[in-house]
Amino acid sequence: MLTANTSLLGLDGREVNVRKDLAIKACKVLEELVSCRRVLVAFSGGIDSTLLTYLAKLALGNEVVAVTANSPSLASTELEETQKLTTLMHVKHKIIQTDELNDPNYVSNPTNRCYFCKQELGEKLIQLADQLGGYAIVDGTNAEDLQGHRPGAAALIEKGIRRPLANAGMRKEEVRELAKNLGLPNFDKPSMPCLSSRVAYGEIISPERLLRIERSENLIRSLTGVKELRVRDHGSIARIEVGRDERRLFFNEDLLDKISEALRGFGFVHVAFDVAGYRSGSLNRSSATMNDGKE
Repeated sequence: MLTANTSLLGLDGREVNVRKDLAIKACKVLEELVSCRRVLVAFSGGIDSTLLTYLAKLALGNEVVAVTANSPSLASTELEETQKLTTLMHVKHKIIQTDELNDPNYVSNPTNRCYFCKQELGEKLIQLADQLGGYAIVDGTNAEDLQGHRPGAAALIEKGIRRPLANAGMRKEEVRELAKNLGLPNFDKPSMPCLSSRVAYGEIISPERLLRIERSENLIRSLTGVKELRVRDHGSIARIEVGRDERRLFFNEDLLDKISEALRGFGFVHVAFDVAGYRSGSLNRSSATMNDGKE
């Protein structure tokens, strides 16, 4: 089934069997990666880029470098996760610095905010590829990511960054299924967009704002163990969204008091719990378009 000069091996080194249609798509990904010869993978630590990085390792061995962009809009816990994952996969890892907060187009937080972020990322990746020599650049865009309003994806296309998962027609649920079969530990990790996605379009993004969002989410996770979480920043108000099946974790008066007190200490005046639970893009329901990614 696989013809990309490799076997589909899991993290434990054993050959993995997957259903035929998914195996065909995996083969297409491997073939495209082999054709690149050497790749830089834009590695966020999400499941899409993790699967792509692992498949690149299978296809190309040591000719793979995972590259993570560090900036104020990336939670520190996410950066740590990328380091753990690349170590687990035995993949070389480079961290580059981006600073979208120096771009007034990004800071003003328009509906195409992600375009400006990904534009800078693409430029930095191209610079690194030129420095290292002979590397193609790939990212973990899947087939579903090509649907809807995706200004960030458009910016990466403009920079010539390849998307093997999308080219193979691999959807998100298939990414998770294949990752689970391969033994990748984050196969069920919820989408984790940048911290700026917690701020409604048109409201200025600042380092201080991003820091209080990050501190709030870290605190809530430490107290509850919740997986799906967004602390939406409405200026003086923090609105907490969690996965609908995780709302029960907050049904404790003492816990709610601790969260309220802590978030007020971080700079919020009011702290609200959204009883409807997490909804992608809930900050921008009144907008004509949706956010780039699962925000």
